[in-house]
Amino acid sequence: QLPLVESGGGLVQPGGSLRLSCAASGYTLDYYAIGWFRQAPGKEREWFSCIGSSGGSTNYADSVKGRFTISRDNAAKNTLYLQMNSLKPEDTAVYFCAAGLGRYCTSYARNYNYWGQGTQVTVSS
Repeated sequence: QLPLVESGGGLVQPGGSLRLSCAASGYTLDYYAIGWFRQAPGKEREWFSCIGSSGGSTNYADSVKGRFTISRDNAAKNTLYLQMNSLKPEDTAVYFCAAGLGRYCTSYARNYNYWGQGTQVTVSS
């Protein structure tokens, strides 16, 4: 079992920024493709970003492209970051990271084997 933990969520005003972390203590995440998903109240979970294993490519949903950036911590191999800028009220959701044993970035939840518990992001004035 891979113990993924998300952190960095909180309340931010529209137009503001947050940086989420996804970490697995005692494990290296370099070998996993990592995806970010979010679920807003009353809505289904949606994929919006991912990164392939070992420096693989990144991909973003149109809803966050140009505002969000996913990256790996090259020093701490057990942590990834999601930098979120220009946040909008519609970005309000619980944010989850997930790790997949496949090499490539994918938007399909079924391709991810391990999930974190989520962190709440609220964008409101």
